[in-house]
Amino acid sequence: MAINYEQLIADLIKPLVMNPEDVMVKKFSEENEVLTIQVIVNQDDLGRVIGKNGRIANAIRTIAYASASKEGKKVQINIDSL
Repeated sequence: MAINYEQLIADLIKPLVMNPEDVMVKKFSEENEVLTIQVIVNQDDLGRVIGKNGRIANAIRTIAYASASKEGKKVQINIDSL
């Protein structure tokens, strides 16, 4: 069963932000079983997504890594603002 990582990450991030319409999740590349995903949020929501000491961002990455490991893949998530 293929997992839609873009949808998974969007579903994790949208409840956290004040501007969910500005959340963009895009898959950039998938080479050597490494999937690179870019997350773009509103500048005002960047702190909400990253969290104190990066805890929320790390939790999102952990969930994505766990999902990907079932398929033998690795996920790299980059978080940026508009």
